[in-house]
Order: sequence, then C-alpha cells, then structure tokens
Amino acid sequence: MAGATNLGERTTVDLAFAVPGSGPAGIFGPSCENCAQLAVEDLNRAGGILGRPVRLHTVDAAAPLPILADRVDRMIGTGVIDGVVGWHLSSARQALTPRTAGRVPYVYTAAYEGGECADGVYMVGETPDHQLFPALRWFRAERGISRWCVIGNDYVWPRATARVTRDATAECGIEIVGEAYFPLRWRDFGPALELIRNSSAQGVLLLLVGADGAAFNRAFAEAGLDERMLRLSIAISEDVLYAGGPDSTRGLFTASGFFESLVTPEVMDFGSRYAARYGTFAPALTNIGESCYEGLLLFASLAEAAGSLAVRDIERQAHRVRYGGPRGEVRVRGTHTTQPVFLADADGLEFQVVSDLSRT
Repeated sequence: MAGATNLGERTTVDLAFAVPGSGPAGIFGPSCENCAQLAVEDLNRAGGILGRPVRLHTVDAAAPLPILADRVDRMIGTGVIDGVVGWHLSSARQALTPRTAGRVPYVYTAAYEGGECADGVYMVGETPDHQLFPALRWFRAERGISRWCVIGNDYVWPRATARVTRDATAECGIEIVGEAYFPLRWRDFGPALELIRNSSAQGVLLLLVGADGAAFNRAFAEAGLDERMLRLSIAISEDVLYAGGPDSTRGLFTASGFFESLVTPEVMDFGSRYAARYGTFAPALTNIGESCYEGLLLFASLAEAAGSLAVRDIERQAHRVRYGGPRGEVRVRGTHTTQPVFLADADGLEFQVVSDLSRT
C-alpha cells in the first residue's frame, strides 16, 4: 500500500523523524531533535510544505531493527506519514529502505559509506570520496601521515568504509596497516590499543559511534598514545568531546560539512537562532544535529520543486533542487547534495577548522 502522498487526505505534512534515543548513538539525539524542531518552526513560519504545516513523529532509530522497520512500515501503510527524515546508523537505513522504497520520500542525513540507491532515498550526509579521502590526503601532504590503523564498530558503516578506503587510497601511497572491530557498547579496548601500539601506524582512523568513541578516546589518552599518534574520527561531534573530557581530545580530528565554529554569515545566524531558541544550557549545536535541520530543508525543497510528495514526481524534479541553509547553497546531484567539507582539530571541547577539504 502506498503512503499518504495525496495532500487532500489531511491538512498537514507528517514525517517520521528517525533518530537514536538510546545506545551509543543516543548521545546525538538531543541536538538532532532540537535542530529538527527549529527546522519545523522555520518551515511552518514560511508556510510549511506545499502550504501545509509540518509535523514530526519521532521514532527511536536505536530500536531493534525489525521493530523499527515494522513501525515505519505501519506508519506508511496506514497513512500516518508522508515521508521519513533522520540521522541514524547505516544498519537502520538498510532496514528502512525496503519499507520506504517507491512509497514515500526518505531523506537520510548521516555521513555514510556511500552507494545507497534505494528508490526515493536522498542523502544529506558526507560520503568517503568527499570527506574521508580528502582528509587522508591532507594528512599525507601536511603531516606526512600515510599509515593508518582502523578501529571501528562491527557493522556495515565501519566495515564498508574501511573497504572502500583500502580500494581508493592504495594508489595514493596511503595504507591501512591494521583493523579491529567491536560490537556496539563495547568497552574493553585493551586489544585495540595493543594492536595500535605494535603496528606501524602513524594515525588511527576511528569508525566508532558516539559514546563508544568517547570511551575509546579516554582509553587512548590514558594509555599515552595521544602523545605520539593522532586520530581522525568521522562519527563525532561536540557532545562526544564532552563525554570523553578535555584530556581525551589531544590530536583528535574530524571532517564535516558543518561546524559551529565556522565564521560564515549562515553559520553565525544559525548558531545565534539556536541559542536564542534553546538557551545557554541547551544540548550543544553539533554537526550531526545540524544535519537534521538540513534534512528537513532538503525534504521541503524536493516537495516544493515537484509540487507533490509522490516519489515519482520528486524524482523527475530533483535535479532542479537547490536551497540556502546553514551550510550555504546546497544543490542536489543525483540523490546526494553538494556541500563543502572541512577538517577540524579538537581544541579542548571545541572544534577549530584547519582546512577546507573541498579544495584538497
């Protein structure tokens, strides 16, 4: 059964907002929810989507995958939602796409391993060819670092990212010299630290999620490895820095399309509006949270360009879509968005941008 893509059936546009509410990635949830709510308020102030107010139905993307998939499937089948937006793990995305494909639009906001081609799915997040590979080339050129050890969670995103990295960088003089993968919520990182210590690696590529990354960073610093080796972590934001503490961030880098510390009119405006809306003690405005704001802007722009919420109508008009947001002007290319990507160094509990990787 198709989803409720006929706007005549109700007076609102309803979206499943799938973000983790628990588990290692649950640390990202508060910023994601705040940014999404801000996007809804901005959209509704401007007239909503296709003239209808937007409503979010939050779904815990950290639920067991069959439960998550069944819940979204029922929401589509019963006409509760017109689409899906959210940041969640690639394993959750792979559970959802068979239920959404061809039925409702689905905007996925997380940085991911690339290659998603399910019907009606559009991606906000960075992929390795625009995020990770330029970062690795920067470290080789600027720091002389070409040998890396991969430490990741044991699921699709870390393993697939490591695989495409090996394939893409072998001819560039960049080498993966060791790998170790651990279940989500793992805390015994002793074997990983020994692997790193005994390898020829000059840097550690972290493909750990949220709280798992924070726990590893503490263990890494306590072992003294931060004195001689840097880390590049992809699924990380300011809340992970807070969880790990300032003593765990020396030599820690990440790459993203958004940092609150960027000095651009768009970022400064977004940061000031976030602070005014949620106050001084609100969850940090993070790159992962901001991706959810972008996801809702993208969903609205796709629908407005098509004049419809139907997957086929959106597909025909997606190439025309562009919008302005915190990341500047964003355009759709295929099913992905174009955006600059920046490399940042953790300075205590904040990220400071050191390079625009779009020019690398």
